[in-house]
Amino acid sequence: MDESKKRVLVAVDGSQGSFEAVRYVSELLPPDRLEVMLFHVATSIPESFWDIESNPAFRSRLASVRAWEIGQRAAMEEYLAKAKKLLADRGFPEDAVTAESRERQVGIARDIVFEAQKGYDAVAVGRRGMSNIQDIVLGSVVHKLLARLVTVPLWIVGEYQRGEGAVVALDASEGAMKAVEYAGRMFGGTETRIMLFHVIRGVESLMQRYGRFFAPGEQRDWIEKAEEEFERAKQHMHTVFDTARSRLQEAGIPAERIETKLLTGAASRAVAIVEEARARNFSTIVVGRRGLSRVEEFFIGRVSNKIVHMARDKAVWVVS
Repeated sequence: MDESKKRVLVAVDGSQGSFEAVRYVSELLPPDRLEVMLFHVATSIPESFWDIESNPAFRSRLASVRAWEIGQRAAMEEYLAKAKKLLADRGFPEDAVTAESRERQVGIARDIVFEAQKGYDAVAVGRRGMSNIQDIVLGSVVHKLLARLVTVPLWIVGEYQRGEGAVVALDASEGAMKAVEYAGRMFGGTETRIMLFHVIRGVESLMQRYGRFFAPGEQRDWIEKAEEEFERAKQHMHTVFDTARSRLQEAGIPAERIETKLLTGAASRAVAIVEEARARNFSTIVVGRRGLSRVEEFFIGRVSNKIVHMARDKAVWVVS
């Protein structure tokens, strides 16, 4: 294995959603920078099901069930061949792409997590799998991966549209700086543009939520103290921006390709981050798994979780 290359596990299930993940990976980095594993967990009919074959009442149905299973395998072989061709057309050498369809051992999500521990730099999945229910924001496997895949970054790919760079959601937390460092490792030495983006909601949005709990005189004092606190936070973020910029440059990203933006007065941090990515035509949003509110009982922070659910047309990287 070439240690200089990044290894990405793309979990596929035969759906258009997972093919969007393949397309995203194929265009993300130069082909000589990646090794790709197309990984499918097959859910064939359990062996115990075939015990009913001795019952004459079921024999007529068994033939159609066997035909379905054979058809599913053939369809997946065709799907994997199509995905490999896409990568080959993008310039990936044959030895940089591996495809494997493996029988389910424990469960689809857990089998993906187990495979991901074998030295991968990322796991990429489509937002939705084979389910055709349009109201489902995330597929059940993605939900499980968000909860269980805590040692390898997870890329959740929506309706992929080619973009020009990545927005890294930044705050003063350790998790956010880890996301910066990871973006540097993945994009270092490429032409990708990086925007370091921090959002401060502002006094107005806090007043809408908490103002009713204060008497008029108390409101004025509270607003003054809140504004002072916001100003201190803004000044501190300038230091955080400088540190993050240095980490990216050390990873090989040119200074002219790094931007910073501090937005104040937003009603929602998550909405502002997603809208910024759309306005700049950036295909990727990078978030830390947890922010400043680090509650161990929650496997992903509130803002990061909102971004994952809102960014249906982006790829969201969740970095632990």
